[in-house]
Amino acid sequence: MGMGKKNIIFVAIFLLGLGAFGLLNGATSYAQEDVFNSSGLEIPRFVSLKKNKVFVRTGPALRYPIKWVYKRGGQPVEIVQEFDTWRKVKDVDGEEGWIHQSLISGRRTGVVASKDSVAMFKKPNEASKTLALIEPENIVRLESCADTWCAVEIKGFSGYLKRNFIWGVYENEKFD
Repeated sequence: MGMGKKNIIFVAIFLLGLGAFGLLNGATSYAQEDVFNSSGLEIPRFVSLKKNKVFVRTGPALRYPIKWVYKRGGQPVEIVQEFDTWRKVKDVDGEEGWIHQSLISGRRTGVVASKDSVAMFKKPNEASKTLALIEPENIVRLESCADTWCAVEIKGFSGYLKRNFIWGVYENEKFD
């Protein structure tokens, strides 16, 4: 049983209407890109958690089940995808899940990613005075990063850590 003449005309008019509204061809992919990068900010990028209790879901909506709960505010996460008001994040352990944008801060933090304590120096130079030893998995606030050093703050102490000991900043990323 084939399509009747009326149905073929309706389909043709409907498709022409979609084209007139920019819903076919290139316009469709533009609309999809908008949805998948709704903030317009760079992806991937590092951010931190605003709250001490953040639910991570299996998908980008409240109807999706909770995978786990972060219980440490300020923790850095990497946004790897966006959908509307939801952000798919990856943590220091490589785990991924979806978080609502209201639970994320643009404040930059990092995690000391080392098996041993890491020296925090007074200046971005290993010959300068050692101010403290920072234990693994501690969260530091990132003030700026350039070359191989990042200016950090932890519990009222400010100094410099070598970039390669911090998870939460890209290899060649510079910011202040």
